[in-house]
Amino acid sequence: MINIFTSEPEELFDKVAASAFETLKLSGDAMVELVFYNEQEIRELNLQTRGIDKSTDVLSYPNLDEIKPFARENYPFDFDEETNCVFLGSIVICEQIAKLQAQEYGHSVVRERAYLFLHGLLHLLGYDHMDEADKKVMREKEEAVLSDLGVYR
Repeated sequence: MINIFTSEPEELFDKVAASAFETLKLSGDAMVELVFYNEQEIRELNLQTRGIDKSTDVLSYPNLDEIKPFARENYPFDFDEETNCVFLGSIVICEQIAKLQAQEYGHSVVRERAYLFLHGLLHLLGYDHMDEADKKVMREKEEAVLSDLGVYR
């Protein structure tokens, strides 16, 4: 199970995390930090951490180098004793950009927020889209999870 730690809990993100956990056949317990920034805050964070002076929709900061079953023995230094979970990393979403993109792409804000969270989560789990083959795999995982939830474009 993937637990989400955020100051703004929402059932949508819990559902996305549960569906991703099942679709990707993950095991054990993990946690993710979810933060919401405005355009200026995410621009500053993007500049500080990636050297890109631009606002963006989602940023993810993985904590793990490789993904194994989420258990204390596999992650002795990344296992949180208080929560009994492995810390995967942090996801930062810009709500303003999510709303603009939903309008631009012609789908709901719910769909865009679900997609951005899932996209960030997949990055935490080691997926990327730097080349076409990796991009295809990542997009297939995203669509499988969102379809499972009934969240379509």
